[in-house]
Amino acid sequence: MSGNVSSAPPRADASNEPETALETARRQLARAGSQIEISDNVLERLDHPAKVTEVTVPVERDDGSVDVFTGFRAQHDSVRGPYKGGLRFHPEVTRDECVGLSMWMTWKCAVMDIPFGGAKGGVVVDPKSLSEAERERLTRRFTQEIRDVIGPTRDIPAPDMGTDSQAMAWIMDAYSMQQGETIPGVVTGKPPSVGGSYGREEAPGHSVAIVTRETCEYYDMSLEETTVAVQGFGSVGANAARKLEEWGATVVAISDVNGAIYEPDGIDVASIPAHDEEPEAVTRNADDVIPNEELLELDVDVLVPAAIGNVITEDNADDIRADLVIEGANGPTTFAAAAILEERGVPVVPDILANAGGVTVSYFEWLQDINRRAWSLEEVTAELEAEMVTAWNAVRSEVESRDVSWRDGAYIVALSRIAEAHEVRGLWP
Repeated sequence: MSGNVSSAPPRADASNEPETALETARRQLARAGSQIEISDNVLERLDHPAKVTEVTVPVERDDGSVDVFTGFRAQHDSVRGPYKGGLRFHPEVTRDECVGLSMWMTWKCAVMDIPFGGAKGGVVVDPKSLSEAERERLTRRFTQEIRDVIGPTRDIPAPDMGTDSQAMAWIMDAYSMQQGETIPGVVTGKPPSVGGSYGREEAPGHSVAIVTRETCEYYDMSLEETTVAVQGFGSVGANAARKLEEWGATVVAISDVNGAIYEPDGIDVASIPAHDEEPEAVTRNADDVIPNEELLELDVDVLVPAAIGNVITEDNADDIRADLVIEGANGPTTFAAAAILEERGVPVVPDILANAGGVTVSYFEWLQDINRRAWSLEEVTAELEAEMVTAWNAVRSEVESRDVSWRDGAYIVALSRIAEAHEVRGLWP
């Protein structure tokens, strides 16, 4: 491989690190802050969320009983614009997870140079335990509970784990009914019929594919001769795999929650339904299924962890045999594992760049809603391509000029922009 990969800190420093999203985000912030000139006062402000709202959400079940759920909305930093971030329904949602993910959203928006700050929210619930009617009542009641902290110029939620375009439509409707006027810009990721953007659902996976293509070219890896393993076949993984296959790469492994399929000669990924199209379709009719953990350790050119967080850890980082890792999920590589991979010379392109197509097309959707003018899919695709390549080049410039890792380069780009905004705006009073 050509290009620059920085020397890593000693492995001893990476041991026994807490691996919550919040702790990881704070360590990444501290590391990036040590590599550029930035005020300690700004770093101190960025180490904390601006606000965390916790609410209880009573929901009537179909049988007439009432269950009460806990919900959160963490708002990290709004120095560059309104808060922006996903909303998840998941049994393991916590306050600290929301804060950590909101910090990553701040960096993601800044690395893409989008005028938003970071937010994240969720409800502690297993969405599989809800009927469609119960899911609607939960979504609408949660919207009412956080109505005072969201809005098209305040905080704009989007889909995440356990939520979808239908949930965003319910949020928009609930918010609009209370406001007395239709306000499509309160959320993104809606169906196009109510102000959503074409290409939004595919955008995170599409951006992963764009970043993979650009990075392979940087390291003189011909995409037509590149083998790819993708963990997870949800919206991100499936769309990334399909686009990479379309561009000539050979996708040799994909997975769902039950395990992975591996075909050294390549998989026809276009013929396999994504999770949202047909849950667990990857392994349903497979003759030979390997564990998800084994997929991560396959001897491939590119590994795309696009399922859940914390899958590449200190325990398996030495067993990763891919030449290049492109993060499709949020936080798939722990802080300790990142240090090991860096020490081994395995480039890892971080999530805050690779999967930023989601928030980028969310920004396009917000612009369309504010201006009441819809874009065609061709316009969205062309704009996404341009924005992703521009952001990738900004990070590449830092990687080359400072001789740092891709993660550090992305954080330096993001933190420099955020710090400048804080310095210019100052602290009031």
